[in-house]
Amino acid sequence: MDFDDQLRRYFGTRDLAAIHPEALTAGTERMRVDLGLETNSGRRFALWSLLYMLGAAPDLDIAFKDASERDAARAFMDMIDRSGEG
Repeated sequence: MDFDDQLRRYFGTRDLAAIHPEALTAGTERMRVDLGLETNSGRRFALWSLLYMLGAAPDLDIAFKDASERDAARAFMDMIDRSGEG
């Protein structure tokens, strides 16, 4: 799942700065629903990652049942936090 594709699908634009607050709220809610329904671990991780960067990700224990997926998510969180973008 491509980052630009996710932005277009959930927010109607690839430009994060152009997203209106109402559209951001609606799009993140749709993403959280899709995350709960998604069965493919790679797509789940992609959804969760974007939600994390937007400050709307559910807790790791809720999002990932598998310990290795939680570890990967923690590593992603650490990487984003170190880069100063999270």
